[in-house]
Amino acid sequence: MSGKLYVIGVGPGDPELLTLKATRILNKVACVCVPKGREEGMSLALSIVKKVINVDDKEIIESHFPMRKTRPQEHECELDARWQEIVENVMSRLNKGIDIAFITIGDPTIYSTFFYLYDKLLALNPELNIEIIPGVSSINTAAARAGLSLGLANEKIAILPATYTDDIKETLERFDTVVLMKVHKVFDKICDILNDMNLTDNAVYISRAGMDDEKIINNICKVKKKDLNYFSVVIIKK
Repeated sequence: MSGKLYVIGVGPGDPELLTLKATRILNKVACVCVPKGREEGMSLALSIVKKVINVDDKEIIESHFPMRKTRPQEHECELDARWQEIVENVMSRLNKGIDIAFITIGDPTIYSTFFYLYDKLLALNPELNIEIIPGVSSINTAAARAGLSLGLANEKIAILPATYTDDIKETLERFDTVVLMKVHKVFDKICDILNDMNLTDNAVYISRAGMDDEKIINNICKVKKKDLNYFSVVIIKK
């Protein structure tokens, strides 16, 4: 009998935001698949889990995920070998009846590494038992830590990867609240757009929300280069 694959969101960084269901499942599985952005790097997701769960008796599969700004089919030839290797590692355990927890930062359904693999896994076994366990997203955490409501009544909310700066102005015109994710590389351009639209005072910068070194800067004009971080968002509330 095939094992079950649990896809678990472990939250944005604060181990106390790991859900009761996630904790229960992580305690019982024999194997944990850990995505990493760099082969030599450490997994933030695993570091969160280790603060709550003893993993000494579990097999840890570390999987290097190439970080791309585009969907996988747009670089299929380049990335297929890497995805296939990870799929085979997971399937080899599942085929032995071993349950696996695939952990991911935040929530698995929001810009998650897992969905690069989802179709490939089902192509190998359409009957594969996969359960997705939601987690607290960085979006919710950032808004909560900054004391912001993302939406009330009929207000419209938009979420954008900030690297797609060509879409930001149009989105800001159409939506009441806009969340820009991973703003560190294009922060100056975002500031220019907000200044041109007279929305600078409506923006809050939050980095590493829920982590020990969290920063919340209500005046984005005061954000310095040293404050910029990969785990960062700007929330604009009109």
